[in-house]
Amino acid sequence: MGKLIAGLASSHAFTFRDPSEWDGFRQRIDAGYKRRYGREPEPHPGVAAETPEDNRRRYRNIRDGIETLHRELAEARPDALILIGDDQNENFHPDHLLPQLAIHTGEDFRFRGRGAAGDRPCRSHPELARTLLATAVEAEFDLATCAGFAGGALTSHAHYEILENVVRDLDIPVVVIFVNALHIPAISPGRCHAFGRTIRDAVAARPDGERIAIYASGGLSHFTGGFPWPHYDGPFAYGGISEAFDRQCLEDMRAGDGARLAALSSADLLRHGDIEMRSWIVLLGALGDAPARMAVYEPFYRGMMGMAVASWRPD
Repeated sequence: MGKLIAGLASSHAFTFRDPSEWDGFRQRIDAGYKRRYGREPEPHPGVAAETPEDNRRRYRNIRDGIETLHRELAEARPDALILIGDDQNENFHPDHLLPQLAIHTGEDFRFRGRGAAGDRPCRSHPELARTLLATAVEAEFDLATCAGFAGGALTSHAHYEILENVVRDLDIPVVVIFVNALHIPAISPGRCHAFGRTIRDAVAARPDGERIAIYASGGLSHFTGGFPWPHYDGPFAYGGISEAFDRQCLEDMRAGDGARLAALSSADLLRHGDIEMRSWIVLLGALGDAPARMAVYEPFYRGMMGMAVASWRPD
């Protein structure tokens, strides 16, 4: 039987930008909010309360965590990596297709970063993808499938930023899984956890000795221009961070209590700006009761999010 040998997770977006770039990046997000809603967003007071020096000091904790993920992935040398993230109208669009869950089942693919000069190659693992698909459908998860990507390349930043910044030059075949987070209604946390358990079953059905790692990309709490504001009536404003909620979620992960996060509702995630936590909850379902062995958290208002990095080494 196959085995899950490592779990990894991180936020993305600002996470992979130097703090010197945050102000400019935030201004572009502000402009996107204005285009969408016809007015300038109110600046969050937390931005003025931070200093660039403090940002750089605390951001080292996040960068060190990212380097730890890269090192652990290199040392584990898995036969494949299952990469879970959401899609924000990049590979899928509500005008023609908006799956709650989807999986890439095709051959080797290319991915393209925002503003990149060209595409980069990535190896796929179609045999593992087909096992995941068959096991999920048998468990009554109706996954959408894609053998390729519109425009010829994977463009969702939840996925390509991990390939660029964590996987890097490691020659690991990747299976890409999409979990809807942005578009309401979205798959529930409980269903995400159950899907993760199904991934674990699929890995167990693989050939003896196959070693697989799993990565969750997204979060933690953030309220940006693309947040589903028409559905929101909670206490946080544009640029906010639900620090206490983020920290409690990470404490649950350190304790190996994924079931506590599975018991959250979609309304809980929306209220706290943690809609991308769904990818992490899928991972927790796959890893069972394994406690996080490393979990780093830093809230950055200049970076518009609670940044986090975590890893697991299941038995």
